[in-house]
Amino acid sequence: MNQPDYSVAVAILNYNSLSYLKQFLPVIIENTPNWVNITIIDNASTDSSKSYVQNHFPEITWIQFNKNLGFAGGYQKGIEQLKEDYIVLLNSDVEVTPNWLDPLLKRMEADKQLAAIQPKIKSYQDKNYFEHAGAAGGFIDELGYPFCRGRIFDTVEEDLGQYDNFTHCFWASGACMVIRRSAYVEAGELDPRFFLHMEEIDLCWRMQRCGYRIACEPASTVYHVGGGSLPYSNPKKMYYNFRNSHRMIHKNILPVEQRLALLLNRIPLDIIALIRELIRLNFQQAIQIAKALFTMWQWEPKEYNTTQNKNVRTMYPNSIVLQYFIKGKSKFSTLNYENSDHWR
Repeated sequence: MNQPDYSVAVAILNYNSLSYLKQFLPVIIENTPNWVNITIIDNASTDSSKSYVQNHFPEITWIQFNKNLGFAGGYQKGIEQLKEDYIVLLNSDVEVTPNWLDPLLKRMEADKQLAAIQPKIKSYQDKNYFEHAGAAGGFIDELGYPFCRGRIFDTVEEDLGQYDNFTHCFWASGACMVIRRSAYVEAGELDPRFFLHMEEIDLCWRMQRCGYRIACEPASTVYHVGGGSLPYSNPKKMYYNFRNSHRMIHKNILPVEQRLALLLNRIPLDIIALIRELIRLNFQQAIQIAKALFTMWQWEPKEYNTTQNKNVRTMYPNSIVLQYFIKGKSKFSTLNYENSDHWR
């Protein structure tokens, strides 16, 4: 890939990820054009990440913070120091493949209304399957529950080529996504109050409200370990997912009457999820859901709705909870969503 007339930065957020840097950074450097600025944004790591990178890869840019700002805050502050036209958010636990960046940038250049795009994201542990965080494009239902083309709740599909077509979607995964800087700034940047989880969905929602679109380009593939910032087994992950999901709804659903109607339908389902964890004797997870429901109201209303409110057509016009738990539709292809004219 010859150097184009636009600039690109690959931004890798790091927090005590020395083992991942040793494993994946050489592969990233090998498979990324040498004109791309590879930058590590460090959230006050206490391991030897910095010395390792500076000793072995002195060409890598290093941005250092003195405290852990989380995914949202770390990237928000780090991106402020980058000036490139495109910013690639890339988790430290991602293995990229040859030519991974080219198809993504070509799509972004061909369509100036694309604000963000992700590759096909597959599991590093089992490379025949999609990975939980992004799969082949992220979506969200009418009650604010996220799911993916290739992953609904805990059901992850095997990649049989069923989602190899380019598609517009609702959100791109923070594990690996290319962002158009101008759209990112216009939408208000990442919200550091999220800290971890749902922050990329909130950003993609706001960029769509500004009139942009989000997409997945399966011609590019990466492999994600997953759970690098917070293990899937950690009950705190449940807290951030539920809390931030509600805060995202508060920020992006207009008018207020529509938002309240949504919450009246959403909160009972969250309570059922809490009871489900209690029945399974997962008491810590249940506590985190309860805590999330009590803390979701903490932000002031004046802090919401700072971007435009153009029609977002990529929201799934149904309940994914109903489709999955009641109707037994565990695969994205069974939703008949891609054939819908709702969002095209």
